Amino acid sequence: MNFALIESIIRGGYGGTGSLRRNLSIVHWGWVTLLASLALSLIGLYAIDIAEAATIDRSPSGTTIRQAIFLGVGVGAALFWTVPHFRLLRFIAWPAYIACIGLLVFLLVPFVPESIVTPRNGARGWINMGVTDFQPAEVTKIAFTLTVAGFLRYRREHTRLRGLIAPGLIAAVPVGLITLQPDLGSASLFVPSLFAMLLAGGARLRHLVLIVLIATAAAPASWPLLRPHQKTRIVAIMQQIRGSDEGAQDINFQSFTAQRLVGAGRLTGNSDASSRALVRYNGLPEAHNDMVFAVICLRFGLLGGVAVLLLYLIWAASALMTAWYCREPFGRVLIVGLTAFIATQALINIGMTVGLVPIIGITLPFVSYGGSSMLTSWLMTGLVMNVGFRRPDSTMVRGDLLEPAR
Repeated sequence: MNFALIESIIRGGYGGTGSLRRNLSIVHWGWVTLLASLALSLIGLYAIDIAEAATIDRSPSGTTIRQAIFLGVGVGAALFWTVPHFRLLRFIAWPAYIACIGLLVFLLVPFVPESIVTPRNGARGWINMGVTDFQPAEVTKIAFTLTVAGFLRYRREHTRLRGLIAPGLIAAVPVGLITLQPDLGSASLFVPSLFAMLLAGGARLRHLVLIVLIATAAAPASWPLLRPHQKTRIVAIMQQIRGSDEGAQDINFQSFTAQRLVGAGRLTGNSDASSRALVRYNGLPEAHNDMVFAVICLRFGLLGGVAVLLLYLIWAASALMTAWYCREPFGRVLIVGLTAFIATQALINIGMTVGLVPIIGITLPFVSYGGSSMLTSWLMTGLVMNVGFRRPDSTMVRGDLLEPAR
């Protein structure tokens, strides 16, 4: 076995005389990310139990037990994800991306029976795995981020406007396939992540702003392409912004009920028994999933909601600090992309709950019920930990785009 070749691959072309072992760093910001992930997951477990309990006692519901299993699997996967050096992951990026695209195409094949592709709320986005359902769009986030980060590592074309086409196409394929399910919520998360990675990779801000302005100007032209329920959601949020209670018993029922439960929490929240009774009495749809933030605010009040926001801020800040101290372009761009996914998803979900954005079916990372969502969120934490453990030498590979972090 050619150990010199293996070491060369692991070292990624870096010079310097330090061994890989000496480049390991035990104390790093990734531990803070890990603690924030664990805190959010435990809060989510409790909130899910409140939302799903059949009675007002404290016996864990079946949904809570399944979520606890998902959490255990996610933590285990994150720990395993820290073992291979993150620079090796760029070699599996394209195969993983192609595999995810294949799964997304499979979901759209019309003759695949619903016993295999499980529709939810009209979207063909889940594959029945027997014991649970698997959502390919979730793991596609990681494959996409690895692919774009690896693509930007050796290229400078994206510093020009024309050079943004290639990374844009990498994003356009999964975005288009996920939109066709249709799952506009999950599809929308890829765009902020792409923009964040492009900025971290050296793209010019004015080029990205120009693209945003063009897309904004062209947005009204996409109205005829939207499905009826998507149009209804947009109209519903506009009604809420105007202060109208129209649709409170139909299209806006979920949003109004969530806001009512958030307000019922007041500053410090309600007791455990009262919270369970209120959730059950008000009949909030998807209380354990998309609307779990409303349950948290009901139980812990405004202070609890702010605490959850702070935990996401801590997650994002510690992840970005890990990226700041990483001297390898691939690792830095990778973490920026993952952070954009978590931050954007959390903000949109909370905005849905309080009536600031349309309800588009986005889960709250680490908190909402779901195996695919939990696994993906924890794999992202594992990647942050992976990069944090490794402290490459400051000597850069010839041709690397980014300068060493200072």
